[in-house]
Amino acid sequence: MTLAQDRESYGGMAVVRRVANLRQQVAGWRRAGERVGVVPTMGALHAGHMSLVEAARRDCARVIATIFVNPKQFNRPDDLTGYPRDEAGDADKLAAAGVDVLFAPPVEEVYPPGFQTRVSVPELSNCLCGLTRPGHMDGVATVVTKLFLMTGAERAYFGEKDFQQLLIVKRLARDLDVPVEVVPVETVRDGDGLALSSRNALLTPSQRAEAPVIYRTLTAMAAKLAAADSDAAAVLGWGRSELLAAGIEKLDYLELRAADDLQELPRPDRPARLFVAGWMGGVRLIDNVAVPLGR
Repeated sequence: MTLAQDRESYGGMAVVRRVANLRQQVAGWRRAGERVGVVPTMGALHAGHMSLVEAARRDCARVIATIFVNPKQFNRPDDLTGYPRDEAGDADKLAAAGVDVLFAPPVEEVYPPGFQTRVSVPELSNCLCGLTRPGHMDGVATVVTKLFLMTGAERAYFGEKDFQQLLIVKRLARDLDVPVEVVPVETVRDGDGLALSSRNALLTPSQRAEAPVIYRTLTAMAAKLAAADSDAAAVLGWGRSELLAAGIEKLDYLELRAADDLQELPRPDRPARLFVAGWMGGVRLIDNVAVPLGR
């Protein structure tokens, strides 16, 4: 398949599905001295994703967005099959935002027959979502490494909502000498504070009305922890009670961890964040907020 054949019309944006064709396009940009940015996604795009695209457009002459629902980061088959997909709608949004290429490969292009390699960052993976979703973070690390090598981008944009993933991606790029700068982008929220997520669309109206309690509780906890002589264990216990009383049916975790290496902390005596993962019905919601250093 040639590059011309591997193209669909979305407002002038190319949709490429084969690595060889993508590399051909990127090589031309590089010869012209143009900086290339990439925004990796699994589709079902919302304003949070588009904020990453906007950041890439500000920094880079050329922007690649990827859409690939990565089977290796799902530990529940029903979660993979039920993940929302709307490539045509996503392509329209990306084209309108000025993306140059949408890279949307089939599974066999990313994981050809006999694929065996795995990228793992164990010290950052064996906690939080990595502990409650076995294999998930290795799946993320593996596919992101491949996307970096496939796209050849100089900058890559990731949201802080998936903060553990962000740290893992930064570490793998450093450890493997991948020539890409990983750029964090602040979490985008609805007006009521709920962090934007593709999974929010799966909430019932009543669940959606209750879900902002996650952010409200995290911000209240952060304020308590920043106070002098704060007791982290007591604040975490208070937060759990608040969330469970307000409609969160189960908590996978609610923890205070260091912002650089995810070590669990008894108090916020260095840059720290609060992390939460909870369930409403069959929908798993995550969030995190920074904790100001105490006085």
